Amino acid sequence: MARKASSTPNRGFRVADQIQRDLAELIERASLKDPRVGMVTINAVEVTPDYAHAKVFFSLLTGDADETLQGLNTAAGFLRSGLFKRLHIHTVPTLHFVFDRTTERAADMNALISKAVSSRSKEE
Repeated sequence: MARKASSTPNRGFRVADQIQRDLAELIERASLKDPRVGMVTINAVEVTPDYAHAKVFFSLLTGDADETLQGLNTAAGFLRSGLFKRLHIHTVPTLHFVFDRTTERAADMNALISKAVSSRSKEE
């Protein structure tokens, strides 16, 4: 039996984007009382097709990633209840936080490229 086409295409992406925006605002404005959660940036959100779970990728400007992860996991219920008040969907996903090292890797790659370019210009 063929799967029925969704009546709203890309709904999962739109829900994930809305969750990303709302979480960023909740973390900033709700001023979580947990001192482990500092300057957090929500980079991306991936939602399962049934909207039961959301994987939230975050990065930090300063602070310890493991402590921040523990603080966010502790505050996940509070953040989920805040999402429940904002989102107009039947199921608000359970939040799973993941530290995203993409910005660190990008900085490392930029440093390597700069080093390679400078060593090449010295040879010439």
